[in-house]
Amino acid sequence: MATAASSSMRHGFLVIDKAPGWTSHDVVARVRRLVGMKRVGHGGTLDPFATGLVIVAVGRATRLLQYVADSDKRYLAHVVLGAATDTYDVDGDVTTRSSAALPDLDAIEATMESFVGVIDQVPPAFSAIKVDGKRLYARARAGEDVVAPTRQVRIDAIRVLSYDPPDLYLDIACGKGTYIRSIAHDLGQQLGCHAYCHGLRRISSGGFSIDEAWTLEDLANTDVQELWPDIALHPDRAVHHLSAAILDGERTASWYHGRSVELRASHPYSSDSLLRVYSADGRFVGIGRPVDDGFIRPAFVFAANGE
Repeated sequence: MATAASSSMRHGFLVIDKAPGWTSHDVVARVRRLVGMKRVGHGGTLDPFATGLVIVAVGRATRLLQYVADSDKRYLAHVVLGAATDTYDVDGDVTTRSSAALPDLDAIEATMESFVGVIDQVPPAFSAIKVDGKRLYARARAGEDVVAPTRQVRIDAIRVLSYDPPDLYLDIACGKGTYIRSIAHDLGQQLGCHAYCHGLRRISSGGFSIDEAWTLEDLANTDVQELWPDIALHPDRAVHHLSAAILDGERTASWYHGRSVELRASHPYSSDSLLRVYSADGRFVGIGRPVDDGFIRPAFVFAANGE
């Protein structure tokens, strides 16, 4: 309902196409300098060797980052068969090379079927997961024998784009917390030939797409503050997957005070549903949860003014 710049200047999302070699922290630091604001964060890390979508929130949009981090993702992955690395990616040291014949496409596709659905996954030892308060990659680099705790992840689809041995190109749709490097490694283990992730590109995250992304170089050559309405996406973009509800004008003040309010019209939603909420004049005012017939309670209030 709201346009990209209907709230105060420099509050919103920037969709960045990250270049290889940059960390997500590097991207945030660069955006801070470009927009001249300290309140900047990202909606999910992307490994330095990887490229593609990094969602950066500026100003009050940072309060909505949890909805970006929890969203579904889609990746294009370049997997190399026949070798394994300690990081499961191209930046690591080769630990094993296979002398076995590489599998054919039919064997690969049959094996990948077991990866689809809710599966148990062991993240790479070189990952940002904390164990006993310390990042695993820090412990691994210190020479410790590290085994990451198993976690459940959801893989919605894996599709082969092309296969020219040893190079396998995949299109992967998955839920939050999935390590594509682990998929590459585990696929190689199951095929009996080893594998690692040579290249990775994130092309979507929730409602954000790489097609609307800016490179940091392009942003650096743009008057970001002057052209903010054309560059940034409105904060409500993070929750566009939620159904919308509208408040009557006189109830907006009560909403901003954290009170339950009656909706402008009947909304047949269950009490476990979240709604993105707008005032009668179209301003995004936050996220609500229905509590009684026709009433909604604020779960998150998007401030009308100020930081």
